This record gives sequence, structure tokens and C-alpha cells, in this order.
Amino acid sequence: MYLVIAEKPSVSQSIAKVIGAYKKENGYLEGKECTVSWCLGHLAEYIGPEGYGEHFKNWNFEDLPIFPTAWKLAVAKDKKDQYQVLKRLLNREDLEYVVNACDAGREGELIFKRVYDLSESRLPVKRLWISSMEDAAIQRGFQQLKDASEYQNLADASVCRAQADWLIGMNATRAFTTKYFKKLTVGRVQTPTLSMLVERTNQIDGFQKQKYFNVTLDLDDLQVIKQKILEEDVARGIAEACEGATAIITSVDKTEKRINPPKLYDLTTLQREANRYYGMTAKQTLNAAQSLYEKKLITYPRTDSQYLTDDMEESCQQVIEVIKPELGLDNPFAEPVDPKVNQVLNSKKVSDHHAIIPTLEVTKAKQMNLNNEEKKLLSLVGMRLIEAVGTPYIYEETIVKVQCAGEEFQAKGKVEKDAGWKEYEELLNAEKQKEDSKLLPDVQQNQSFSDVQSKISEHYTTPPKPYSEDTLLSAMETAGNKEFDEDTEKKGLGTPATRANIIEKLVYGGYASRKGKQIVPTENGKSLVEVLPDYLKSASMTAEWENQLLEIEQGKRNPKDFMDGIQSLVLKIIDSCKEISGEESHRFQQKDSVGTCPVCGSLMYEGKKNFYCSNRDCSFALWKENRYLERMEKKIDLKMAAQLLKNGRVNVKDLYSAKKNMYFEADLIMEVQDGRTVFSLEFPNNHKKK
Repeated sequence: MYLVIAEKPSVSQSIAKVIGAYKKENGYLEGKECTVSWCLGHLAEYIGPEGYGEHFKNWNFEDLPIFPTAWKLAVAKDKKDQYQVLKRLLNREDLEYVVNACDAGREGELIFKRVYDLSESRLPVKRLWISSMEDAAIQRGFQQLKDASEYQNLADASVCRAQADWLIGMNATRAFTTKYFKKLTVGRVQTPTLSMLVERTNQIDGFQKQKYFNVTLDLDDLQVIKQKILEEDVARGIAEACEGATAIITSVDKTEKRINPPKLYDLTTLQREANRYYGMTAKQTLNAAQSLYEKKLITYPRTDSQYLTDDMEESCQQVIEVIKPELGLDNPFAEPVDPKVNQVLNSKKVSDHHAIIPTLEVTKAKQMNLNNEEKKLLSLVGMRLIEAVGTPYIYEETIVKVQCAGEEFQAKGKVEKDAGWKEYEELLNAEKQKEDSKLLPDVQQNQSFSDVQSKISEHYTTPPKPYSEDTLLSAMETAGNKEFDEDTEKKGLGTPATRANIIEKLVYGGYASRKGKQIVPTENGKSLVEVLPDYLKSASMTAEWENQLLEIEQGKRNPKDFMDGIQSLVLKIIDSCKEISGEESHRFQQKDSVGTCPVCGSLMYEGKKNFYCSNRDCSFALWKENRYLERMEKKIDLKMAAQLLKNGRVNVKDLYSAKKNMYFEADLIMEVQDGRTVFSLEFPNNHKKK
């Protein structure tokens, strides 16, 4: 008897059907020889700083850095029932072992490990590693179960990633927030990503457009151009010299060029194209791809490979034959072309999972209730497979060079010879059309043209374009590459599985916003980047961390060395925050203070929940909501705070008495005793205090 734990109920049901667990129980499925249950995604998470001590509930710079000596996990409230189910199952005495059937990647490893560790189970662990949810793939996976020890490096990398994100996020966010009196969220990956957005916006805002001129000669049916002449006088001089003159063709170069078929999709290229063609966000694409995977229609989506393994030749052929009629590509009148499957096979370039392709189950897609995003994505994945095993796109490029009045002009032409794989592009959608051919007239070297007509046109240089999710994902994928050696396995910012969430966090946190297909930084995002040190914004440093995590997965790096480096960085962050001047720390505050502190005499400023003292060594605060005024249904507003700080009292006309069920007027009196506020009421008519 053995236990299987998957990541989601839908995946568990697919697995249970294959291995014979049909009996439904509370939170699991039971069979004669097996039990199948699920985690509900990230069921357990690292607790926040407050879980390591009561004093961490208040954000104080003096309490930093926070380095947990023993990391603690907690289960989300809405997932506690399912955790209790898993805990009971993981400690059942009649089970021989447990199979980790969570998604076959770094995050899946972490999801299982946290639940397993928290349950204190002693069951031996085996690993199910599959790239498809097809019945046959699941059966093969269970026949090839491996001991969990073979994936220990992957588990170590997953823990290091999670702990590094916690240490940098918690410490840096608290450090900069307490120093600047404004919530400033810092993240290991999201901060350099935000920095790229801000840098692009600064390039656009600071762009100085430059005027330039083109001179075009009309030689009967041939037009030749001299481009980007910066001075108008020079351009006009050339045009005037050529007007009515004789032009001679000095060369006609014809070159056959080939564009090879595109590679198969990994997750990032799929997200990029879905954004480019359909405007889908990276998160929408990931969600739709995950749904298609769970419906057995495509292979595992969270992959960074664009190839299939060498042993997949036959299965790839079968999938191609199946999807052709599904995509309307089985034209009986077309000349048959054998798919070049070898082009997409390369085991050396496949790490954890091969590229994303449809499965043989795609024939059932029309009977399924797929939403529009799933349909679009399935078409993209299917069409990419057909394109990838196609023949090259072949065209002939012609470059004609012309001399006139001592100046050289040029014309380029392009004629398609063989559409090859591009024949399928226009079938995908109207936005993905193949380029029109530009046919030049048949001209010869040394051919001359008399009485040339010339004209001048004015143009301007254009700024770089704002990032779309397509181009941002590409930038994240290649970030820091220039700083690495050629043989370094580059991973950029984040991983294919996490980049979508990074973008969503920036938008949700108010640091970036979407404008159509564009994604741009907000004013808060610009302000955050402005105050952070360069090393926290460094794409190359973050990309190097990703590379080190990959080395941990491969057993090439000690996890302790990686975490020591992260702790050193946290200390560097804290030390740099200590150098922030008092004047700099108030850059986000209102110009006008609320008043002066009754304890130390420093200026008081309004915060989100209170009015606080600008002196870091003073703990005095005037809270907007307090127990004394709560029973009278009153909060301290800006006007009241200013009067209390100036005079120690303020007249309030709308206090509520629950006992008399009426509103009344009184003076609110504030006294400060041992740094704490003590309130009382005084009624002007009888001078009695309440």
C-alpha cells in the first residue's frame, strides 16, 4: 500500500484513474493498493518575522537583520483541513512509501517537501517525474519511480530560493520602509525587473529626437535611396546635384537566403507570442497552459527547453499526424512533405522537461469546454510544432547600388523562392502574416539612366518603445548575459515558472501598470527605484543568483555557500540604510508637518494609521484609531491632531454616547505620561471631566 500526493485535485483525479483509486473519501481517493491526495498548491509557507518573536510585530529598524535560526512553516487558514488529511495519511502505519507527484520542477519539489517536513512523516519518498498527463505517460512514470534522494539537489535549490527571497524581501522591505516612513517593497527578482521598466521610461522621457533627411532618385521603375543625412543643406546639395544628371548602376548583388524553422516553445517564448498576437498577459498564458496540461492536451508547460529528447521521434511523428486535421492542415491536394522531426530532437538541450507540444489527446479538444484563451494557446502550440518540423523559408535578396553625382544610392528587393515553414503562419491568425515580396525591376550592372529625378524627405529618429510583456519577458530572460562567460548556463531574472508572478506582483503592488499591451512603471515605482542602491537593482547580480541556484540543482554548488552570500547581502543592505541622512529619509513626507512632538520637540508627520515623530529615537505616536475614542465612534483626523499637538486639547462636536443614543460636544484633552497619551473629556458648560 502506498500514498500519492499531487499538487492539485484535478491532477490527483487523473493519476487515481490510472492507478486504480476510485473510492472518494474526505480529501483523498482510496484504492486497493494505493491512496491519492493533493496539496492545494502552496499549502504551507514560511511564517513572517512576527512568528519569531512578539517584538517583530512592530517594524523597527533596530531589530534588523532578521535571520531565523530554525525556519518555521505555517498552513494557510483556508487549507488547514486538507493539511490535516495529508498529515494523517503521511503518518498511517499501513503505508509502505509516499510518491511525490507534485509538478516535476523546483516549485513542485518545494510544495511537497514543506508538507512532508511539517507532518514529521517517516515514510520513504519516491518521485514521479512526468512531462504529460496522458494515461500512458502516467503509467510509464509509475513504472520508472525513482528514490527522492536522486532529487535532493533540486529540493535544496528550492529551499535556497525560498529562503533567499524571504531574507531579502523581509529585511530590505522593513529597512527601507522604516527609514523612509513609506511602505517600500523590495524583492530579489522584482526590484531589478522594476528597475528595467524605470530605465526604459527614463530613456523615452529623456529622448531627444534628431532630424535627418533621405534623398531618393527616380530611375524609371527603380527607386534608390541615400539615407540618414543629418544636415539639410548637405541633403539639398546632393538632391540638386543629382537632379537631371546621369546615374549608373555599379553593382547588382543577388543572394539566396534561408530562415530556418523556429524552435519549439518553452514557456517564455509561448508567453511572449501569446502577448504579441493575442494581448494575453504572462499570467494568463501560464494559467491557460497549466489548464491545458491538466486536461492532457499539451505537455508540461513550466519548461525552459525548446527541444524534445532523442527517444521521442516516433511519438512526435504521431502527434504531428494527429494535429494536422485538427488545425486544418491535411490538404489532400497539397504536395506531401515529410516532417523533419530530427530538427527538434536534442537530448543534450533538455534539462528537466522537454519543449511544449500537443499530446495525442488533442483529438478530444473539440469535445471539451475550452475557453477562448485555451483555444488560442492550443492553436499556437500545435502550429509551432508544424512550423518547427518544416523546411526553411527561402528568398532571394537583391541589392542594387547606384552612383550619381559622386554619391552612392541603394535599393533592396526581396523575392520569395520557397515559403517553407512560413506557409503556416498566415493560417494562425490575421496578425501573423508573412512579409510581402518587394520585386525590383530587372536591371544590369553598368546600366545608366539619364535625366534623373530627385526628391528629399524629412524624418526623425524615434525613442525606444515602452516594454510590452513580450519584450519585458525577453529582457528578463537575457538580463545579465553580457556579464557572464560564454559557457555559463544563463537564467536571467527569475525562471520561466516565476516570471509571470513577478510581473503580477509589480502591478498588484502599485509599482507598475498596464496600458494596453504596454507595461510601465508608476510614480511609486519610479520613486522606489530612485532610492534603492544600484546593487539591489542589478540585473546581473540577480541573474547570477539564478545561475547559482541552477548549479545547486546540478550538485555543483554547496547550498550553504549560496545562503552565506545572501546573508552577507542582507547585512550590506542594513549597513547602507544606516547611512541614509535625516533629510533624505523625509523625501516622501508632506512638506508641512502636523506639529511638534510633545515628548522630544521634533516635527510630527501624518502616516497611514498614525501621526508619528520624525525622531527615530522617539517612539511617540498619536494613533488615528484608539480605544478611548472608539466607544464614541470617533477617529483623530489631521485637523484634530494639529490642535492636540499645539494646545493639548481640541473641541469635538460629534462624539457619540451609546448609553443615551445621542451625539454630544466636548473638549478632547490629551496629556502625555511616560511617552504615552492619556485622553479625557471636558465639557465647556460645567468644566467636568469624563
